[in-house]
Amino acid sequence: MSEFESTHGTTPPRAVGPRRRLRFLGAAAVAAVALVAAGCSAGSGAPDATTPAAAPTTTAPPRAYAAAQVQALVTFYSAADNDPPGSTDIAHPSDRHHTAGGTGAFDDPITMATDVREIPVGGVVYSPKLQRYFVMEDDCAPCIAEWGASKKAHVAFWIGGGTDSRVTACEDSLTSARPVTIQYDPPPGLTVDTRPLYSAGKCWPAT
Repeated sequence: MSEFESTHGTTPPRAVGPRRRLRFLGAAAVAAVALVAAGCSAGSGAPDATTPAAAPTTTAPPRAYAAAQVQALVTFYSAADNDPPGSTDIAHPSDRHHTAGGTGAFDDPITMATDVREIPVGGVVYSPKLQRYFVMEDDCAPCIAEWGASKKAHVAFWIGGGTDSRVTACEDSLTSARPVTIQYDPPPGLTVDTRPLYSAGKCWPAT
């Protein structure tokens, strides 16, 4: 969440199976009822012990993913231009991430910033170009302004905690002049490149 890219605000079903219980009347009990009806005496008989049928098991259907293709302006930010500068703070920490981070895998997507009206907190996208998943966890001032004015899709991807002079150049080199395709609510199993986007002065894909 950069001072010019991203900023904090003041301030991404289950069925229950039916159960059936079967009851059986023992053969001895049926005979006793018939004898009494005929005026005869009969000894009482215990019904046969019967094991109830097992309840059927219901499996929840697989989750459906929207996998919507979206054209969006994609920019990047790091600790160097975060707010406050040099930090990994995010506007919407959760059990998944308390600070900016992630490896890009489906189970550990990288922090992303945008407008909550564009993508809700916790929403996940996939970048075919970068081959990694990102999760909405931060605010981005330009994204908020652009979405509010014209619903222009704009997201900012976190590239790491770098604060050296080369990190800004890396952000610029990864940014496309035109909108690029990202996939909203992607399914698991897509190709993932877990190399850092920026590390030790090197920018992806040279990391």
